[in-house]
Amino acid sequence: MRRFFDIDWLLIASAIFLFGMSLLALYSLSVISPEWTWTGNFFLRQAVFGGIGILLMFGLVFFDYRHIGKFSTPIYFATILFLLGAIVFGKTVRGTSGWIDIGVFQFQPVEGAKIALIIFLASFIAKKRSTLGEWVRILASLVLSSVFIFLVLRQPDLGSALVLSGVWAGMIFVSGIRLKHVLALCLVGVLLAFSGWFFLEDYQRSRIETFMNPELDPRGSGYNVLQSMTAVGSGGIFGKGVGYGSQSQLSFLPEKHTDFIVAVIAEELGLLGFAATLFAYGLLLYRIRRIAESARDNTGYLIAIGAFSYFTIQIIINVGMNIGALPVTGIPAPLLSYGGSSLLVSFVIIGLLLGIYHRRQTEEGKDETYGSLPGDIGFFPK
Repeated sequence: MRRFFDIDWLLIASAIFLFGMSLLALYSLSVISPEWTWTGNFFLRQAVFGGIGILLMFGLVFFDYRHIGKFSTPIYFATILFLLGAIVFGKTVRGTSGWIDIGVFQFQPVEGAKIALIIFLASFIAKKRSTLGEWVRILASLVLSSVFIFLVLRQPDLGSALVLSGVWAGMIFVSGIRLKHVLALCLVGVLLAFSGWFFLEDYQRSRIETFMNPELDPRGSGYNVLQSMTAVGSGGIFGKGVGYGSQSQLSFLPEKHTDFIVAVIAEELGLLGFAATLFAYGLLLYRIRRIAESARDNTGYLIAIGAFSYFTIQIIINVGMNIGALPVTGIPAPLLSYGGSSLLVSFVIIGLLLGIYHRRQTEEGKDETYGSLPGDIGFFPK
């Protein structure tokens, strides 16, 4: 029984709270479209996928993550095949051919690519840290990660490519590289960001331009941002009530169940609901940080860093675009936005984190020790 309670209940509570907020917002949206069918009801589908995700999360608590390295290479190549399949055979949704249909189910391989990259890089860096020089390790990991990033950009899905890039950057920065190499990578990243402007699609450039001034095209590319900002601002302190948000219920707010679900929460539950959501996200990231600090080995530490990067990037970008602080990129809010693929991946990542925490707790005090990352440069020095 003690083994069951040796898990991070605060991490679980924050994840389930966010999932509950997602269901509340999606139930609210079902007021204007109340059909309770599997294919047409966002609330019902999200509840089913969330239930499956929670079961997977608890199942992974007792999985020994140290064995995951055996499967990292097959997972890497299988993910490449799925990403290629999405480009060739995928269903196009909002200009992105990233969906694969299986009967009544659809899934996005790019969501699986995010966790696959975390697992692969954790195994690769942990194994190669002592056998490869810094620059060789950096360049090798970058090339291997770039395969995923290139295939995702081909869909095209700029938002997910940014997440994959951020996961790589977060994990490589804490792998023991020296400060001068970190600064060099930051400089290269800035140069690539500026030069990348010329490779963007027209609609992607338009999103960035209207981010700077949404009023330039209030009925076109600036419409989403303006409606989201209106929804967030109109909620006041206590909100308009569940099912009574004018922007969301009257369909002024586009993509309200996915990209702009945070705006729905702010409009209907007000500043208090918005603040509670941000607090839950903060608690989630804090507990991931604590798990990273207490990990017993390189692999666990790097998985936790990858998870921290995965959640942090998506939270900042999604919340930022909901309040008009960042351009619209189509990145979902973890555990909030509608989408079975994203929800399942988020719960699986949390399950791996719980397994790292559980392993630490149950093996505390044993003589067996694992490799650390001496002299780390990163977010959480050990």
